[in-house]
Amino acid sequence: MRQADRPEMPLPPKPKKSLGQNFLVNQGICERIVKLLPLAPESLVLEIGPGAGALTKYLAQAPHAALLLLEKDRELAKTLGVLADGKTDIVNADAMKFDWSRLNSLGVWNICGNLPYNVASPLIWDILAKASYAKAVFMVQKEVAQRFAAKPGTGAYGALTVWAGCHARPRLEFTVAPGNFRPMPKVDSAVVSFTPLPVDQWPQNPRALKKLLDLCFQNRRKQLGGIFRKHGQQSLLQALEELGLAPSLRPENLSCQDYMNLAGAIS
Repeated sequence: MRQADRPEMPLPPKPKKSLGQNFLVNQGICERIVKLLPLAPESLVLEIGPGAGALTKYLAQAPHAALLLLEKDRELAKTLGVLADGKTDIVNADAMKFDWSRLNSLGVWNICGNLPYNVASPLIWDILAKASYAKAVFMVQKEVAQRFAAKPGTGAYGALTVWAGCHARPRLEFTVAPGNFRPMPKVDSAVVSFTPLPVDQWPQNPRALKKLLDLCFQNRRKQLGGIFRKHGQQSLLQALEELGLAPSLRPENLSCQDYMNLAGAIS
Protein backbone atom coordinates (compact mmCIF):
# COMPACT_ATOMS: atom_id res chain seq x y z
CA MET A 1 0.00 0.00 0.00
CA ARG A 2 1.40 3.40 -0.96
CA GLN A 3 1.71 5.92 1.85
CA ALA A 4 -0.61 8.32 0.06
CA ASP A 5 -3.30 5.63 0.02
CA ARG A 6 -3.10 4.75 3.71
CA PRO A 7 -6.56 5.01 5.32
CA GLU A 8 -7.19 7.86 7.73
CA MET A 9 -7.42 7.02 11.41
CA PRO A 10 -10.88 7.47 12.98
CA LEU A 11 -11.37 9.76 15.95
CA PRO A 12 -10.04 8.22 19.19
CA PRO A 13 -12.50 6.47 21.48
CA LYS A 14 -13.17 7.75 24.97
CA PRO A 15 -9.80 7.77 26.81
CA LYS A 16 -9.35 5.17 29.51
CA LYS A 17 -8.23 6.78 32.74
CA SER A 18 -6.90 3.43 34.01
CA LEU A 19 -4.36 3.43 31.17
CA GLY A 20 -3.39 7.09 31.59
CA GLN A 21 -4.46 7.93 28.05
CA ASN A 22 -3.97 11.54 26.87
CA PHE A 23 -4.08 11.63 23.07
CA LEU A 24 -1.70 14.05 21.32
CA VAL A 25 -3.72 16.13 18.83
CA ASN A 26 -1.22 18.78 17.67
CA GLN A 27 0.11 17.65 14.27
CA GLY A 28 3.00 20.11 14.38
CA ILE A 29 4.36 18.46 17.51
CA CYS A 30 4.03 15.04 15.91
CA GLU A 31 6.15 16.27 13.01
CA ARG A 32 8.77 17.69 15.38
CA ILE A 33 9.05 14.38 17.22
CA VAL A 34 9.54 12.39 14.02
CA LYS A 35 12.21 14.84 12.79
CA LEU A 36 14.25 14.08 15.93
CA LEU A 37 14.68 10.48 14.77
CA PRO A 38 17.53 9.70 12.34
CA LEU A 39 15.26 7.86 9.89
CA ALA A 40 16.44 6.39 6.60
CA PRO A 41 14.99 3.87 4.12
CA GLU A 42 16.60 1.01 6.08
CA SER A 43 15.40 2.18 9.53
CA LEU A 44 13.48 0.00 11.96
CA VAL A 45 10.94 2.01 13.96
CA LEU A 46 9.01 1.13 17.11
CA GLU A 47 6.22 3.32 18.48
CA ILE A 48 5.08 2.61 22.02
CA GLY A 49 1.45 3.46 22.76
CA PRO A 50 0.37 4.80 19.36
CA GLY A 51 -3.15 5.37 20.67
CA ALA A 52 -5.30 6.71 17.84
CA GLY A 53 -2.34 7.03 15.47
CA ALA A 54 -1.57 10.77 15.51
CA LEU A 55 2.19 10.23 15.65
CA THR A 56 1.95 7.01 13.65
CA LYS A 57 0.72 8.94 10.63
CA TYR A 58 3.99 10.89 10.41
CA LEU A 59 6.16 7.87 11.16
CA ALA A 60 4.49 6.04 8.28
CA GLN A 61 5.29 8.91 5.93
CA ALA A 62 8.96 9.09 6.97
CA PRO A 63 11.63 6.82 5.44
CA HIS A 64 11.71 3.40 7.10
CA ALA A 65 11.95 -0.31 6.40
CA ALA A 66 9.62 -1.50 9.16
CA LEU A 67 7.23 0.10 11.63
CA LEU A 68 6.14 -1.78 14.74
CA LEU A 69 3.27 -0.41 16.82
CA LEU A 70 3.10 -1.64 20.41
CA GLU A 71 -0.33 -0.91 21.92
CA LYS A 72 -1.67 -2.23 25.23
CA ASP A 73 -5.30 -1.17 24.67
CA ARG A 74 -6.97 -4.01 22.78
CA GLU A 75 -9.63 -1.74 21.29
CA LEU A 76 -7.06 0.72 19.99
CA ALA A 77 -4.82 -2.06 18.68
CA LYS A 78 -7.77 -3.33 16.66
CA THR A 79 -8.45 0.17 15.32
CA LEU A 80 -4.81 0.54 14.32
CA GLY A 81 -5.22 -2.57 12.21
CA VAL A 82 -6.24 -0.40 9.25
CA LEU A 83 -2.59 0.69 9.03
CA ALA A 84 -1.20 -2.84 8.75
CA ASP A 85 0.66 -3.48 5.52
CA GLY A 86 3.92 -5.01 4.34
CA LYS A 87 5.96 -2.57 6.44
CA THR A 88 3.69 -1.99 9.46
CA ASP A 89 2.78 -4.46 12.21
CA ILE A 90 0.59 -3.95 15.27
CA VAL A 91 1.24 -5.87 18.48
CA ASN A 92 -1.35 -5.82 21.26
CA ALA A 93 1.00 -5.99 24.26
CA ASP A 94 2.03 -4.19 27.44
CA ALA A 95 5.37 -2.41 26.86
CA MET A 96 6.20 -2.88 30.54
CA LYS A 97 6.25 -6.64 29.98
CA PHE A 98 7.77 -6.62 26.51
CA ASP A 99 10.72 -8.93 25.80
CA TRP A 100 13.33 -6.55 24.39
CA SER A 101 15.63 -9.44 23.47
CA ARG A 102 13.12 -10.46 20.77
CA LEU A 103 13.27 -6.97 19.33
CA ASN A 104 17.07 -6.74 19.53
CA SER A 105 17.50 -9.91 17.48
CA LEU A 106 16.00 -8.07 14.49
CA GLY A 107 18.41 -5.13 14.52
CA VAL A 108 18.87 -1.60 15.85
CA TRP A 109 15.66 0.39 16.28
CA ASN A 110 14.45 3.96 16.53
CA ILE A 111 12.00 4.07 19.44
CA CYS A 112 9.43 6.74 20.22
CA GLY A 113 6.11 7.26 21.94
CA ASN A 114 3.76 9.48 23.88
CA LEU A 115 4.05 7.60 27.17
CA PRO A 116 1.48 7.51 29.98
CA TYR A 117 2.84 9.45 32.94
CA ASN A 118 2.44 6.54 35.34
CA VAL A 119 4.76 4.16 33.46
CA ALA A 120 7.21 6.50 31.68
CA SER A 121 10.04 6.39 34.23
CA PRO A 122 10.26 2.60 34.77
CA LEU A 123 9.68 1.92 31.08
CA ILE A 124 12.47 4.21 29.91
CA TRP A 125 14.74 2.85 32.68
CA ASP A 126 14.23 -0.62 31.20
CA ILE A 127 14.62 0.42 27.57
CA LEU A 128 17.89 2.27 28.15
CA ALA A 129 19.51 -0.80 29.70
CA LYS A 130 18.04 -3.53 27.49
CA ALA A 131 17.00 -2.29 24.06
CA SER A 132 19.22 -2.02 20.99
CA TYR A 133 18.37 1.41 19.59
CA ALA A 134 19.85 4.20 17.47
CA LYS A 135 17.80 6.90 19.17
CA ALA A 136 14.80 7.06 21.49
CA VAL A 137 12.39 10.00 21.71
CA PHE A 138 9.57 10.14 24.26
CA MET A 139 6.84 12.48 25.40
CA VAL A 140 6.72 12.42 29.20
CA GLN A 141 5.71 14.63 32.10
CA LYS A 142 7.88 17.76 32.08
CA GLU A 143 9.16 17.07 35.60
CA VAL A 144 10.35 13.61 34.54
CA ALA A 145 12.07 15.00 31.45
CA GLN A 146 13.89 17.49 33.66
CA ARG A 147 15.09 14.66 35.89
CA PHE A 148 16.51 12.77 32.93
CA ALA A 149 18.42 15.83 31.71
CA ALA A 150 19.44 17.24 35.12
CA LYS A 151 22.98 18.28 36.03
CA PRO A 152 24.83 17.21 39.22
CA GLY A 153 24.17 19.46 42.19
CA THR A 154 20.63 20.36 41.15
CA GLY A 155 17.38 19.42 42.84
CA ALA A 156 16.17 17.38 39.86
CA TYR A 157 19.32 15.23 39.81
CA GLY A 158 18.58 11.74 41.07
CA ALA A 159 18.68 8.00 40.43
CA LEU A 160 16.81 8.41 37.14
CA THR A 161 19.38 10.96 35.95
CA VAL A 162 22.36 8.78 36.81
CA TRP A 163 20.91 5.60 35.33
CA ALA A 164 20.10 7.41 32.08
CA GLY A 165 23.51 9.12 31.98
CA CYS A 166 25.30 5.81 32.43
CA HIS A 167 23.60 4.39 29.32
CA ALA A 168 22.86 7.36 27.05
CA ARG A 169 23.08 11.08 26.41
CA PRO A 170 19.68 12.49 27.43
CA ARG A 171 18.45 15.81 26.05
CA LEU A 172 15.30 17.76 26.89
CA GLU A 173 14.13 18.84 23.43
CA PHE A 174 11.05 20.99 24.05
CA THR A 175 8.07 21.40 26.35
CA VAL A 176 4.44 20.82 25.42
CA ALA A 177 1.46 22.60 27.00
CA PRO A 178 -1.62 20.66 28.21
CA GLY A 179 -3.81 22.11 25.46
CA ASN A 180 -2.11 19.88 22.89
CA PHE A 181 -3.76 16.75 24.32
CA ARG A 182 -7.26 15.32 24.65
CA PRO A 183 -8.13 15.08 27.44
CA MET A 184 -5.86 17.83 28.74
CA PRO A 185 -3.46 16.71 31.49
CA LYS A 186 -3.07 18.92 34.55
CA VAL A 187 0.67 19.45 34.04
CA ASP A 188 3.05 20.33 31.23
CA SER A 189 4.71 17.62 29.16
CA ALA A 190 8.10 17.55 27.46
CA VAL A 191 9.87 15.64 24.73
CA VAL A 192 13.14 14.04 25.81
CA SER A 193 15.59 12.21 23.55
CA PHE A 194 18.26 9.60 24.27
CA THR A 195 21.31 8.80 22.16
CA PRO A 196 22.90 5.56 23.41
CA LEU A 197 26.48 5.45 24.63
CA PRO A 198 28.70 2.68 23.23
CA VAL A 199 27.87 -0.55 25.05
CA ASP A 200 31.41 -0.88 26.36
CA GLN A 201 30.82 2.33 28.34
CA TRP A 202 27.72 0.98 30.08
CA PRO A 203 27.86 -0.11 33.75
CA GLN A 204 29.69 -3.41 34.16
CA ASN A 205 27.39 -4.42 37.02
CA PRO A 206 23.97 -2.77 36.53
CA ARG A 207 22.46 -4.59 39.52
CA ALA A 208 25.10 -3.17 41.83
CA LEU A 209 24.59 0.28 40.33
CA LYS A 210 20.83 0.13 40.91
CA LYS A 211 21.38 -0.99 44.50
CA LEU A 212 23.81 1.87 45.05
CA LEU A 213 21.42 4.43 43.53
CA ASP A 214 18.56 3.18 45.71
CA LEU A 215 20.76 3.41 48.80
CA CYS A 216 21.99 6.91 48.05
CA PHE A 217 18.91 8.65 46.72
CA GLN A 218 16.56 7.23 49.32
CA ASN A 219 18.76 9.21 51.70
CA ARG A 220 19.58 12.11 49.39
CA ARG A 221 19.58 14.77 52.13
CA LYS A 222 22.33 12.98 54.05
CA GLN A 223 26.07 12.89 53.49
CA LEU A 224 27.51 9.86 51.71
CA GLY A 225 29.79 8.96 54.62
CA GLY A 226 26.84 8.85 57.00
CA ILE A 227 24.73 6.82 54.57
CA PHE A 228 27.40 4.20 54.06
CA ARG A 229 28.26 3.92 57.77
CA LYS A 230 24.59 3.56 58.74
CA HIS A 231 24.09 0.73 56.26
CA GLY A 232 27.32 -1.09 57.05
CA GLN A 233 28.94 -0.36 53.69
CA GLN A 234 32.57 -0.17 54.80
CA SER A 235 33.76 -1.06 51.30
CA LEU A 236 31.99 2.02 49.95
CA LEU A 237 33.58 4.22 52.58
CA GLN A 238 36.97 2.91 51.52
CA ALA A 239 36.09 3.40 47.85
CA LEU A 240 35.20 7.04 48.52
CA GLU A 241 38.66 7.60 49.92
CA GLU A 242 40.38 5.76 47.08
CA LEU A 243 38.48 7.80 44.50
CA GLY A 244 39.25 11.07 46.27
CA LEU A 245 35.59 11.76 47.05
CA ALA A 246 34.84 13.52 50.32
CA PRO A 247 32.46 11.64 52.67
CA SER A 248 30.71 14.98 53.26
CA LEU A 249 29.38 14.98 49.69
CA ARG A 250 25.69 14.32 49.13
CA PRO A 251 24.23 11.95 46.51
CA GLU A 252 23.43 14.72 44.02
CA ASN A 253 27.09 15.85 44.01
CA LEU A 254 28.47 12.72 42.28
CA SER A 255 28.75 12.28 38.52
CA CYS A 256 27.55 9.27 36.57
CA GLN A 257 31.14 8.06 36.31
CA ASP A 258 31.57 8.41 40.09
CA TYR A 259 28.58 6.14 40.62
CA MET A 260 29.85 3.54 38.17
CA ASN A 261 33.22 3.59 39.93
CA LEU A 262 31.59 3.17 43.35
CA ALA A 263 29.21 0.42 42.20
CA GLY A 264 32.07 -2.03 42.03
CA ALA A 265 32.60 -1.67 45.78
CA ILE A 266 29.01 -2.25 46.94
CA SER A 267 28.35 -5.36 49.02
